[in-house]
Amino acid sequence: MITVSAFKDRKIGVLGLGRSGLVAARALAAGGARVMAWDDAAATRDKAAAAGVAIVDLATADLAGMAALVLSPGIPHTHPAPHPVVVRAREAGAEIIGDIELLARTQREAAMVGITGTNGKSTTTSLIAHIVGSAGRQVAVGGNLGTPALSLAPLGSDGIYVLEMSSYQLELTQSLAFDAAILLNVTPDHLGRHGGMDGYIAAKRRIFRGQARSQAAIVGVDDAICRGIHEDLACACDRIVVPISAERRVPGGIYVADGILTDDTKGTAAPVIEMAGLARLPGIHNWQNAAAAYAAVRHLGIAAGVAAEAIRSFPGLAHRQELIATIDGVRYVNDSKATNADAAAKALACYETVYWIAGGLAKEGGIASLAPYFGRIRHAFLIGDSATAFADTLGGAVHHRRSGELAAAVSAARETALAEGAKDAVVLLSPACASFDQFSDFEARGDAFRSLVEALPGRRT
Repeated sequence: MITVSAFKDRKIGVLGLGRSGLVAARALAAGGARVMAWDDAAATRDKAAAAGVAIVDLATADLAGMAALVLSPGIPHTHPAPHPVVVRAREAGAEIIGDIELLARTQREAAMVGITGTNGKSTTTSLIAHIVGSAGRQVAVGGNLGTPALSLAPLGSDGIYVLEMSSYQLELTQSLAFDAAILLNVTPDHLGRHGGMDGYIAAKRRIFRGQARSQAAIVGVDDAICRGIHEDLACACDRIVVPISAERRVPGGIYVADGILTDDTKGTAAPVIEMAGLARLPGIHNWQNAAAAYAAVRHLGIAAGVAAEAIRSFPGLAHRQELIATIDGVRYVNDSKATNADAAAKALACYETVYWIAGGLAKEGGIASLAPYFGRIRHAFLIGDSATAFADTLGGAVHHRRSGELAAAVSAARETALAEGAKDAVVLLSPACASFDQFSDFEARGDAFRSLVEALPGRRT
């Protein structure tokens, strides 16, 4: 755990005592702050109290003189309405910040890499950390990826923090200027929390906030919103700007053309690595992830050859197109992290013969946008709260059944795939939905899929 001494002897509130909030409260207390911590859930408060955290009801406590309120990113501070404690803290003149801001104020010597985007953040974050570690550099990876920032190891001037940044976290980070900041893509998501699309875009743009001329803004240009952001940054001429693409050649950038990752930052279009054969980075969306990772590590001074070898050895990420097994010639792929239609589209685009397991708590728009991929789906097995709505969308275009539970869907998908005997069949869990109707999170859903597949009979290859 990193000790936060920036608020020594000062009153500071912590609202939300989940993983990141609990660590933040302990890190602040270790640094001498007078911590006032609260969570709306009694069980969570009890757990924090057992860990030695001072529990104070921030809804009624005297907040006069409170320097800051450290807010868990899941708690609204603007839209759809700010939490009442946030309102009280603002009235008391307190900063509203998050745990990433505390990291920035504490670990000033280390380099910082930030990654955001609607999709692809976790894979890109993990790939960068893998490359940095392969190069022999000190690295710590966390943030939205799952490891609270303040539970990471303290790093010196040779160290690199690689942080996945959600839009919520970016709004709570004020002073951090990333040495390499990546924006992969922007499609509609979390609109209720940001007051609409304009607010969501503004939150994502904060990844580039405060950068100096020596720092790099790495921007995907494969969607219209990000192309506009890239143009704005390039015209400002106040930092290094590197465009990346998985779809087209971009002069002065990093891109994939004809399946080859290419570095044109020096104007020489130098080939780096052939992407088509990398089983752990399938699909053009992962080509964009690789281009972003390569751009970031090159800016950090890691040699091109070292980066290429590390990309080849990347083991992949759990729940992101994770190949669980090949049984009797059928591949079983866990893409539980695909919690919206855009993410599911990226998985469906990778396979020609799909036995698709989908459903859960649907996001706005459902799966109507996936119509261009319906021809790849041999049969859909629908689970969870959205099963009826998804069945209506699929209609007569895709054979489907309402399996209800994941276990029934896996069993039926296996039987159907084997009975049809199609070449290159893939049973793909890519739900296009949140998991909370049946599972605690997408990891629990993916773990359940893995357990079900591992229990299947048959010959494994």
